[in-house]
Amino acid sequence: MGILADEMLRLQRQVIGVIPRALAAREVANLALADLRVVGTMHERKSLMAELSDAFIALPGGFGTFEELFEIITWAQLGIHQKPIGLLNVNGYFDPLLLMISRAVEEEFIRPQYSRLIVIANEIRELLDLLDRFEPMEGLTKWVDLVDT
Repeated sequence: MGILADEMLRLQRQVIGVIPRALAAREVANLALADLRVVGTMHERKSLMAELSDAFIALPGGFGTFEELFEIITWAQLGIHQKPIGLLNVNGYFDPLLLMISRAVEEEFIRPQYSRLIVIANEIRELLDLLDRFEPMEGLTKWVDLVDT
C-alpha cells in the first residue's frame, strides 16, 4: 500500500490514509500524506475506508488483503453497499482463490449471482474500465436492516 500511495503522491493525486492508532504509533503511518486519518481500531479503519471509497480494488497480498476483500464482498452481498469490487489478477495470482469461489458456488455455499459481485481483470486499465461500467446487481436488497437502539 505504501508504494501505491507514494506513486499517487508523486503523480500529485489525492491520497487518504486510514490507519489504526496502534500501527501509527509504531511509525507505520505514511507521514507524507496530507490527509492521514488515525482511528481506534481495524474495524473503524475498514468502516471509514468503505465510507470514503467509490470502489474497491484488491491487489495481490496476504491475509489482510484476503480478510478485507471478503468482508467488503460480504457487505455487498448483505446489501450494505453497492460499490464495485475489483480483483487485479496480476500473473494469475488470484486464480486459486477464484477456483475456490467457483467450488463454493458449485457446492451451493455461495449463490451464483453473488460471484458476479467481483470484477476481475489482469491489467489495471481493463479493471478500471470494468469498474467504471459496473452496474449494481438488480434485486439485491439488504438482508438485515441495522437499527440504532
